[in-house]
Amino acid sequence: MAGVIVDVATYAEGHREEVGDVEAALARCEQDGHGFLWLGLKDPTAEEFAGISRQLGLHRLAVEDAVVGHQRPKVERYGDTLFVVLKVLEYHEADSSVETGEVMLFVGERFLVTVRRGEVGSLKPVRDLLQHDQQRLSHGPRGVLHAVLDHVVDGYVEIDTALDQDVSEVEEQVFSPARSSDAQTIYSLKREVLEVRRAASPLVAPLKQLVDRDGSDPDDHALFVLRDVLDHLVLVAEHVEGYDRLLTDILNAHLAQVSVRQNEDMRKISAWAAIFAVPTLIAGVYGMNFQHMPELSWRFGYPGCVALMVGVCYLLWRQFKRVGWL
Repeated sequence: MAGVIVDVATYAEGHREEVGDVEAALARCEQDGHGFLWLGLKDPTAEEFAGISRQLGLHRLAVEDAVVGHQRPKVERYGDTLFVVLKVLEYHEADSSVETGEVMLFVGERFLVTVRRGEVGSLKPVRDLLQHDQQRLSHGPRGVLHAVLDHVVDGYVEIDTALDQDVSEVEEQVFSPARSSDAQTIYSLKREVLEVRRAASPLVAPLKQLVDRDGSDPDDHALFVLRDVLDHLVLVAEHVEGYDRLLTDILNAHLAQVSVRQNEDMRKISAWAAIFAVPTLIAGVYGMNFQHMPELSWRFGYPGCVALMVGVCYLLWRQFKRVGWL
C-alpha cells in the first residue's frame, strides 16, 4: 500500500501536517470542524482501495470507476461525496504527440482523495501551489478541486496553443508549391486533436452544472476561479472542434492535389511517349531489311530521315507545350 499512496496530509488554516493514520486524521478533522484530509493514490488495485473506501464511506460504483479507469470525463454526486473524472494531457514537442492520463477525485466535506492512473498528471505542482495559497485552502476540499481543475485545463490551453501552430504548419506545407507526402502527418495530427477533444469536450457540460450549483454566492472567490476555468475549457473545446474540421478540409485538399498532380504526370508521360513514338516508328520502318524501299539509294536519305524525325518531334513538343501538357 505504501507504493500506492503518493501523498497523505491534513491541511488546516493553511498549514500542512503529515499523516500516519488516515482514519484517525479524518476523525480529527471531523471532530475539530476545520481542516481536511488529502490522500493521493496512484494506480491502486481493488484490494488496495477497499480499506480506504470503507474508512471514507465511498460509493462502490465510484470506487469501481476509479480502480478500472478509462472513464469519460464527468462530475457525479454520490450522497455527500462528489466524484470527478478528468483526462490529463501532456504534449511532447519532439514528435507533436499527446499523451493521456487520468485523475479521479473524491470530494467530501472533510476529505479529498485523488487517484491518478498512468504516468501523466502528477498533482505535485498543485500541492506546492496550494501550500502558498491560504485563500484557496480556506475553501477546503472544494478549493483543492477548483485548483486541480484549473491545473488540468491550463494544460489543455498549452496544448491548444501547440496544436494551433502544428495545424498552421501542416496547412502551409500542403498548399506550398513543393511536393510532399503529408497524408500521414495530417492523420497523426487528427489523432492528437481527437485525444484533446475526448478530454475537453465531455467536461464542459458537467463543469457548467457545477458552476450553476455553486453559483448562489456572487462574491465567492472559488466560484470566480471555477468560472474562469470553465471559460478556458469552452474556448479549448471550440478550438479543437475547429482544428478537427480544418484538418479534414486540409486532408481533402491534399488528396485532391495528389489526384491533380497524378493527372499532370500522366499527361506529361503521354506527351513524351507520343513524341518518342514518331522516331521509333520511322526508325522501325527503315530498319526493315527490304530491298525495294524508297530513299535507300538516295544520297541524302539518312540525314533527311533524321531531319524528319527531329522536325515532327519538335512540332509535337511545341503543340503539347501550347496546350499545357508539358
